[in-house]
Amino acid sequence: MTNENESVRSMVLGDVEVIRVVEWRRPFAPTSGMLPEATAEVWKDNEDWLAPDHWEPESDRAVLALQTWVLRSGGRTVLVDTGAGNGRERPGMPPFHQGQGDFLGLLARAGVRPGDVDVVVNTHLHVDHVGWNTVDADGEWVPTFPNAQYLVPAADDFHYGPDNAYGNGLEEVDRLIYEDSVAPVHRAGQAVLWDGHHRIDEHLTLESAPGHTPGSSVLRLVSGSDRAVFVGDLVHSPVQILQPSCNSDACLAPDQARASRRRILGRAADERELLIPAHFGGAGVVEVRREGGGFALGPWATAGPKTSG
Repeated sequence: MTNENESVRSMVLGDVEVIRVVEWRRPFAPTSGMLPEATAEVWKDNEDWLAPDHWEPESDRAVLALQTWVLRSGGRTVLVDTGAGNGRERPGMPPFHQGQGDFLGLLARAGVRPGDVDVVVNTHLHVDHVGWNTVDADGEWVPTFPNAQYLVPAADDFHYGPDNAYGNGLEEVDRLIYEDSVAPVHRAGQAVLWDGHHRIDEHLTLESAPGHTPGSSVLRLVSGSDRAVFVGDLVHSPVQILQPSCNSDACLAPDQARASRRRILGRAADERELLIPAHFGGAGVVEVRREGGGFALGPWATAGPKTSG
């Protein structure tokens, strides 16, 4: 479970404040199921630092965080992904079915009210990245952030939305996710579909990185000499930095996912971008280095407790 004192922490990169809002951090899934292509040796050989922040050896479960990143950039407030939401029907997904968390309370601790949010970025349209897009208002799902522009990858919107008739192998839960967390944003006129690249402001740019889903994307931050890249589910565990060919069990296009992962990791190493995945436990932010023909982890970046204001 997450220590309350660690739930809201912040750091500054150039002119951008980066606030980490953690709903929970816990052993989530067996490594063999979540990352079936990762070797048992890579976990055991790196146990000294993978445990306890990223791996629970006793149960052989990967430790993940459910979290949102809040960026204060150019006078605006930007959310990167919105967690799983409350009160959702998620059959077959016990961690998210009828969840009841305090996400809005955590945002308040970060100094953010729903009406303050200017931009919501959904890096992709999986269950744990779009849930707080909406809230239940007297039995109707409505946008949580009434003044925000929601940036939605067009390829994911097509894949999961009604234009694809919820087809192409989609499950019932995919339809439910779209209908309660994405469609209401469209009806409110707050959704903006994008493809390829989309510039948010002088510091923040979205870029397609498909494979995990058709529209999976990363958000690049460039401010002064500081660089960072918010990579969503490009990597779920540091093990995927050590073994970049290793996909998660949820990657829809495996070869494309591997190519996107190698490309983004390579650029992060070459341009000294901090790597900020959606679900890392521990410090959550790490430098990447090239090592031989692959990659290694550099130093972890540490955020401090968020102060008021």
